[in-house]
Amino acid sequence: MNYHHAYHAGNFADVAKHLALVSVLLHLRKKDAPFAVVDTHAGRGVYDLTNAEAVRTKEAENGIARLAGLQGGPPALAVYLDLTRARDAYPGSPLIAAKLLRPQDRLVAVEKHPDDAAALTAALRPFRKARAETADGYGRLVALLPPPERRAAILIDPPYETETEFSDTARAVDGAIRRFATGIYLIWFPVKSSASADGFCGEVVAAGARKVLRLDVTLGVRSDERLTSAGLLIVNPPFGFEAEMREALAAVLPRIGDAQADVTWLCGGE
Repeated sequence: MNYHHAYHAGNFADVAKHLALVSVLLHLRKKDAPFAVVDTHAGRGVYDLTNAEAVRTKEAENGIARLAGLQGGPPALAVYLDLTRARDAYPGSPLIAAKLLRPQDRLVAVEKHPDDAAALTAALRPFRKARAETADGYGRLVALLPPPERRAAILIDPPYETETEFSDTARAVDGAIRRFATGIYLIWFPVKSSASADGFCGEVVAAGARKVLRLDVTLGVRSDERLTSAGLLIVNPPFGFEAEMREALAAVLPRIGDAQADVTWLCGGE
């Protein structure tokens, strides 16, 4: 199954992933020191949730659309909801990151598909400290690390369109951690079977990360036709991240329906 951003923008997994990204960036903003954001599989940057793709899958309808009118919760939730109000211009991860940059911060968003990369370039054009690159995200990752800022959030969110994508991602994370062990890594993955997901998570832990938090969100019964379960590995999550995500998901998931979250430390902890 190909988890192309355009078909799944605004779904339950997108909500959890973007909440986590916002939480990490807000934590990085607490210090005046600059930080970098690297998005290895950035997609188009912005999506129209009213177009034919989104209407056909109804994933946004059963995801971000369910959060209309939601109030309260931790800071990351409030910021996320404010950033995602426009349904005809729903921000992907690079646009969310770009909007949270300060003058001293910067973003490098990488996308290999030419059409998506062109759209990404246009979406990021208003942001002086954001740069789009047309390239292979895995290939660029190691070259971009370590960043001169020595503080960074790295989002690795591939479409899993090939049979080797899990191993490619694990290999890329291993190389990245070897070059920049203190970075905050957010690694998204679909959960089609517990065995494959657990094996992938084990490979990431084996890369030498000292702290790894796993966050899974599951919708009802798993299906071969659509995405119903997805996970996020957070390497080196900032202090307070786990508590904020638990609070945010507790507010969000009852709105989405039969959704459950599982948050587990694979190694380390607060």
